[in-house]
Amino acid sequence: MQTVVVTGSAGGIGAATSAAFEAEGWRIVGIEAEDDPEAAFTALDRLDALVCAHGISGRRYGDGPVDACTDEGWATVLESNLTTVFRYCRRAIPLFRANGGGAIVTVSSVLGLVGGDEDFATHAYAASKAGLIGLTRAMAATYARDRIRCNVVAPGLIATPMSRRAQEDERIRSRLPELQPLTGDFGRPEDVAGAIVYLATAPFVTGTVLTVDGGWTAR
Repeated sequence: MQTVVVTGSAGGIGAATSAAFEAEGWRIVGIEAEDDPEAAFTALDRLDALVCAHGISGRRYGDGPVDACTDEGWATVLESNLTTVFRYCRRAIPLFRANGGGAIVTVSSVLGLVGGDEDFATHAYAASKAGLIGLTRAMAATYARDRIRCNVVAPGLIATPMSRRAQEDERIRSRLPELQPLTGDFGRPEDVAGAIVYLATAPFVTGTVLTVDGGWTAR
């Protein structure tokens, strides 16, 4: 049975991803922030895929536009959204090599690709998500010879607990036909999960950034 580690497995995208892999017959190892990742990886006899679906929105810690973002906000968001992914990947690479290959999928954001306006001016968050793209593509180039595929999903606004602020903001809701013109609505966690499973199992795809954003970045 193939094994996937899903970080943030209790969150909206993480839970949907776990369910999608389970439907395909995979063994799921979920990791949350309070868990000991070292112990989780040590207990594995094999690893076929790592999905980093965890992350935070840092407004409560002081994230915002550069002129207003606090040192705490910057450090907290970069640590939670980028540095932890580096650590998970560092732990996973030897397991993939032992198995003769594997797949890493990181969850970035459209804000890692395009600038956000005043409604989405959380610059530490944007930097962390852009950093994920750079990290993942660098790993794709480095580890291709080890048959380790590394890809990124970049969602738009998805209806998850993390996006509750946006879901409850009438201004943002009124902008959805402009931001995500395909549906004019929030995406579903299952939309992102399907893209993640595809990238984790596509044998000839590495180094790609797959947007799941209802047309946000097509403009």
